[in-house]
Amino acid sequence: MDTKITIADLLAAKRQNRKIVAVSCYDYTTAKLVSQTDTQMILVGDSAAQVMLGFDSTLSATMDFMVAITAAVRRGAANVCLVADMPFLSYQVSRTEALKNAGRFVTEAGVQMLKIEATEAYLDVIKAISDAGMAVMAHIGIRPQSISKIGKFKAEATTADMAMELIALAEQMIQAGASSLLLEGTAAEVAKIITERSDVPVIGCGSGPNCDGQILIAPDILGLTQGPSPKFAKSYGQLADAVIKAFQGYAAEVENGQFPDAKHSYHMKTGELEMLNKLLDEEKNF
Repeated sequence: MDTKITIADLLAAKRQNRKIVAVSCYDYTTAKLVSQTDTQMILVGDSAAQVMLGFDSTLSATMDFMVAITAAVRRGAANVCLVADMPFLSYQVSRTEALKNAGRFVTEAGVQMLKIEATEAYLDVIKAISDAGMAVMAHIGIRPQSISKIGKFKAEATTADMAMELIALAEQMIQAGASSLLLEGTAAEVAKIITERSDVPVIGCGSGPNCDGQILIAPDILGLTQGPSPKFAKSYGQLADAVIKAFQGYAAEVENGQFPDAKHSYHMKTGELEMLNKLLDEEKNF
């Protein structure tokens, strides 16, 4: 893809019933590889706090950290529609603070959309950011930033009453100015209804096959994560074993003195070693 994908392109894809492919990644190298595929969107998620930094939740992601890695992703993937995750406490304190932080992502990292984990309490924030000329992706359903309050996540909208609440919330988000929705961990039947009723693109994460697009994190796609994975995660490669094998091969060659060899070393120009030895001898005899 040579032309940058815009939000208008995503909206056209929805209207033409073409699926949107989204990947969550966190670094320049991975983003550069993703940009060479048919992926239209990259989300730099605050899950980087877990995947990159080893924390047990997303809450430790800071604005400075998120802006830095988002800018790195943009440098690696100039052509995709880039979305940044507004981290914990970057938009909850006040609308003024939310606007300032959203603006940092746009000006310092080149994002096209800001993702906010949203409830009714943040409709004014979504409206304020949208009114300021910045696009918002409203993240509803399971909201990882609420882990300290909820304690444990479970699938959303699995009853009729819960479904009606989430459908109403989705409509409120769009009315407030959201340019896209992300549905996480939502019952597939309800995700289908929300997608059909929404005029904006709806991206699913563990919300069934009927959303306008799907997103997974790059380490899961590549098979780099070890241990239990979410039910909705799927690996399209098994790179963890290959990576371990490569590191072990390197360790073995270093231990055995096989690396570096002559091919992987720099050398003096012809005749210069003899000259050096002569100079060293003269120094020794001085």
